[in-house]
Amino acid sequence: MTLDQLRIFVAVAEQQHVTRAANTLALSQSAVSSSIAALEAQYDIKLFHRIRRNIVLTDAGRQFLDEARAVLTRASSAGNMLSDLAGLRRGTLSLASSQTVANYWIPKVMQRFRTRYPGISLKLTITNTEQVVRQVDEGTVDLGFVEDQVDTNGLEIRAVAQDELMLVVAPTHPWAGHDSMSADIDMRDSIWVLREQGSGTRGIFEKMVRSSGVDPSELEIGLELPSNEAVRTAVEAGAGATVMSRLVAAGSLSAGTLTALHWPLPSRDFLMLRHEQRYVTEAMRAFFEMALE
Repeated sequence: MTLDQLRIFVAVAEQQHVTRAANTLALSQSAVSSSIAALEAQYDIKLFHRIRRNIVLTDAGRQFLDEARAVLTRASSAGNMLSDLAGLRRGTLSLASSQTVANYWIPKVMQRFRTRYPGISLKLTITNTEQVVRQVDEGTVDLGFVEDQVDTNGLEIRAVAQDELMLVVAPTHPWAGHDSMSADIDMRDSIWVLREQGSGTRGIFEKMVRSSGVDPSELEIGLELPSNEAVRTAVEAGAGATVMSRLVAAGSLSAGTLTALHWPLPSRDFLMLRHEQRYVTEAMRAFFEMALE
């Protein structure tokens, strides 16, 4: 049994189609079919049901799929170790990041890293905090970066930078004449524009609301949007109040399209996440050290 046979088997199992698997692997359809047939013949067992033009895993195939993936993951780790021996002259580092970190902080770190280690390819996935945690936990990325406290077993969590949150409204908002969230302002009196559930900013905002003695469900959520830029644009247009990173709001505050109210929001750390059982490559270690710079 070879690693190529395992890669072909996993691709066919995931695509449930020989031609699509062949295209994914840049192989001919006949080469993929021959590899599967040889594997089945070698162990005298059927891994797939052939139903018309489709193929479906047998029970044996389903059980073998987990083992095949585990072997390929281990082989990938071995390859990463060899990249270490090459002294960071080649390799790949996969990253996942929540939006605020991805748009306003991590690109500068990635640029410094590429300048110092041009042979290391960087791949970044941008999503919300919840999804970043899931990707790191499942091992589909090497490192994750988020802007909220996370409590997940099996992950190493390290602070790499700090961010400041602020409450902002449009100049036409009824609160715009106030310098701060004073006792005579009830947060239930405004419509709110917020990021989606699962985002770090949304999570911190809801914690602050609860600490003020208000249930977040009592607030009127006018818009729930999937990006910081969409939230900022909507608030500038007068859609309601929001809490966002100073990094996101800075340009609008300077332009006068947003007004900030003092509210004792906590500063938050930008966090790096790593699976505790994942081998720490030299590329991972070097990126972390650069992030701390």
